[in-house]
Amino acid sequence: MNASSNASRSSLRFLVTCGLAIFALVHPSLAEDRPNILFVFADDWGRYASAYGTAEPDGLNAVVKTPNFDRVATSGVLFNRAFVNSPSCTPCRSSLMSGQYFWRTGRGAILEGAIWDSSIPSFPLLLQASGYRIGHSGKVWSPGQPANAPIGATKTAFNKRGNQFNTFSQKVSAAEDPQGKQQALLDEVRGNFQDFLKTRTDEKPFLYWWGPTNTHRTWIQGSGKKIWGIDPESLVGKLPKWLPDVPVVREDVADYLGEVQAVDAGLGVLLDELKSSGQFDNTLIVVSGDHGMPGVPHGKCNLYDGGTAVSLAVSWPGKIPAGRVVDDFVSLPDLAPTLLDAGSVAVPDVMTARSLMPVLKTSGDGQIDATRDHVVIGRERHVAAARINDLPYPQRAIRTADFLYIRNFKPDRWPMGIAPEFGLPDGPMPPRNALDSNTRAAFGDMDASPTKSWLLIDALNDPQYRRFIDGDFALRPEEELYDLKNDPDQIRNVADEAQFAAERSNLSERLLTILRDSHDPRVTDDPCPFDNPPYAGPVGKSSASLR
Repeated sequence: MNASSNASRSSLRFLVTCGLAIFALVHPSLAEDRPNILFVFADDWGRYASAYGTAEPDGLNAVVKTPNFDRVATSGVLFNRAFVNSPSCTPCRSSLMSGQYFWRTGRGAILEGAIWDSSIPSFPLLLQASGYRIGHSGKVWSPGQPANAPIGATKTAFNKRGNQFNTFSQKVSAAEDPQGKQQALLDEVRGNFQDFLKTRTDEKPFLYWWGPTNTHRTWIQGSGKKIWGIDPESLVGKLPKWLPDVPVVREDVADYLGEVQAVDAGLGVLLDELKSSGQFDNTLIVVSGDHGMPGVPHGKCNLYDGGTAVSLAVSWPGKIPAGRVVDDFVSLPDLAPTLLDAGSVAVPDVMTARSLMPVLKTSGDGQIDATRDHVVIGRERHVAAARINDLPYPQRAIRTADFLYIRNFKPDRWPMGIAPEFGLPDGPMPPRNALDSNTRAAFGDMDASPTKSWLLIDALNDPQYRRFIDGDFALRPEEELYDLKNDPDQIRNVADEAQFAAERSNLSERLLTILRDSHDPRVTDDPCPFDNPPYAGPVGKSSASLR
């Protein structure tokens, strides 16, 4: 991002912010027409909710119970095809808040060392400039967000009651009175929200963001069954094909689904508080997460659906027709212009996403907008030390109803990273306790987990599980193509099969055209800045070490 680009964006931001502030002053009645906004955005929560279970009786959504998410979906719209722009928390959130592809957000596009470019508009600040009262509890943008992050923690954070909810299974499992501790954690969520509501001294609308992180690793092994009654054996035959159906993995997934149910319980507290405070009828509610399940093959940090598909439900009493299920493709950056539209705030031209308001306000089901037939997703760097010199694993993909096409720009790099201290991928494997608890011990772009340690220790030399290991940890080809009608779990790459040559070519050109038009430096700049400081580490080592 060059100086002239920064300057022009700064000017745009200044003009937009000032213009909106003046508009709000000239139109004091505007607040009466605008909704409050409750935004619930959970870490590492993929597309796992019981609202999806009816259509998927043989999958995980038939097991997990999320009655409060289902309440929102039933009173509004359930989206079947919602995807993040990037399956890594920081780039996902930078794209979400800016309403742009993550590769347009400068250093907001990388985890660890990220800096939010204040010249890039973000929907919470634009709403605030127009008169909204904004606040948040839990995670908003990224851990350790800098002072110039889109939402400043010193002025808008409401965490006085605590943040213990973010370690839900740890706190409940260690408690002498588990039921009492669960209630205390839910009271914490309620109390933080009540503290925010008490700061409202006028009738201005509000935006409140709740960002629970308990669905992020780590959680207590066995907690899914102990706390939530999710028997791992109830998952037999229900795991997606990209997960080995073995006891340790089933327990790991059951524990994860337990954390999803904890998020849902917290959502229920917020919904009840909206009711009791009299704010429910004029509140737009959005519930989603920042990417898929961590610590498993095909999940977080992958462009397969297990990493990029998320739950999404939106309700707004009296404004959005209720009880609808929509098949339009939604990229989460679309939420930025959507919420600005709801708040009667002009959407900056720099936003590449499109408002969902026309889709939300119609009365139909299924495919509403024929042009919403795809999403574009991508990835650069996740854990800084996953590869030598902190190099990223650059990928872009286009997902349609029938196909997933992935372009791996550096197929000579290891997709989940390496472990230089152990000489991996050629050297000895770290011990089990390291793989269970230390993400950086090996293949750092997959979170530490019992599933990860089982794959790399117990299953490593077992031929029946080899595809799970090769599918995530081994080198990948430059192009991947998955025929979703016959392979919904995206296991068999058909990119080199003659019968799919035309589809591969068409999707490749379509993807590259979108990337060029959106000024993705991965295709427009040579060398790409994402491979050099400040995005990556020192350069100049031999090509053999840059993997």
